Amino acid sequence: MLLQTTRCILYKIEENDFDGVNRLYTNEEVRKYLGGTVDPDIIKEHFQQIVTSPAAGTYFVARMKDTNAFIGLLSLDIHHDRISTEISYQLLPDWWGKGYARECVEAVIDFAFHDLQLTELVAETQAANLPSCRLLEKIGFQAVERFVRFDAEQILYKRKL
Repeated sequence: MLLQTTRCILYKIEENDFDGVNRLYTNEEVRKYLGGTVDPDIIKEHFQQIVTSPAAGTYFVARMKDTNAFIGLLSLDIHHDRISTEISYQLLPDWWGKGYARECVEAVIDFAFHDLQLTELVAETQAANLPSCRLLEKIGFQAVERFVRFDAEQILYKRKL
């Protein structure tokens, strides 16, 4: 499965994507609002789950079209409420503030609404993660709830087809 944007390609995660995913999960900046960096053994276990389990959600790796450089990981998976489909994204800091997140997130949203026939998506982010909040609001998500989870204030966003 391949999605394309102006500058990026997104494809279903593969075994050879481990190094890029490992860089995401061990990067303090990336993990600042996601509970901190992750233990290497847990990264390996989680990576194997998302690569091999059909029930693990849909995970996309984003890479530059021209250089194949690893940008980040996006997913569609079950939200904490066990009902809604959540879109999430993590990009390496080199790609922040340049429109790559918006480009890639919009491609995954389009896939969710048109290919998967979903009619609603949710996204959850820490209220303190202002760039993520701004991105979600710019692409049509509405803040619908604030609550504390993982010892931090979270905002639940929703977007309908």
